[in-house]
Amino acid sequence: MSSPGTDWWTLGVIAGLAVVTVVTRSFFFISSRPWHLPHWAQRGLQYAPIAALAAVIAPELVMTQGQLIASWQDARIYGAAAGAAFYFWRRGAGQAVLGTIVVGMAVYLPLHLGLGW
Repeated sequence: MSSPGTDWWTLGVIAGLAVVTVVTRSFFFISSRPWHLPHWAQRGLQYAPIAALAAVIAPELVMTQGQLIASWQDARIYGAAAGAAFYFWRRGAGQAVLGTIVVGMAVYLPLHLGLGW
């Protein structure tokens, strides 16, 4: 017996989406031929993680409630700048990413909690 609000159409759509997801994600495993990405696509995919991270982080740094920040008194700006400076100073060395997070938060938290920025 279905719960209130769940009808056969909804269940059919969920099942159909599950089938489409499984088929599209397993398409490369189903093929009997080896399949390789072109070199340009492999090179482009190397930048996908950083592009996705930038797409998530950048709006969070420069916007508040859908509006651009209007003041330099925002702890996010200084935390991001300190983290970026640390990263570029230590890149290539071990633990550069962890240090970036620690330095960025060490600048952000006092400004945000202490000054209320």
